[in-house]
Amino acid sequence: MKLLLTIFTIYGLLTIVLAIVSFWLPLMNPDYEKLSPYECGFDPLGSARLPFSLRFFLVAILFLLFDLEIALLLPIPWGDQLPSPLMTFGWASIVLILLTLGLIYEWLQGGLEWAE
Repeated sequence: MKLLLTIFTIYGLLTIVLAIVSFWLPLMNPDYEKLSPYECGFDPLGSARLPFSLRFFLVAILFLLFDLEIALLLPIPWGDQLPSPLMTFGWASIVLILLTLGLIYEWLQGGLEWAE
């Protein structure tokens, strides 16, 4: 019981000390960019009808697609513990082949070129 009380006391004190230090330690240097609600470089008070490059959206969608691929392939190392690990690795190979073919297609179509 005494050990638990000591552990909780240390955790509590450490939490309080870190919270106090985190409020006093950082330097406060606000500037226009940091105070802006949008940190992406757009002027929030300007016109919302400015032309915008669709290539940015294409690259963002491709990034999300390949990021999703990583999330789908993360459980693969545990696939050898399933009743049919060969089928699991077969499906993973099909996913990788389809995504590789899609990447090659986008590359050949020039979808990955930022500047023309």
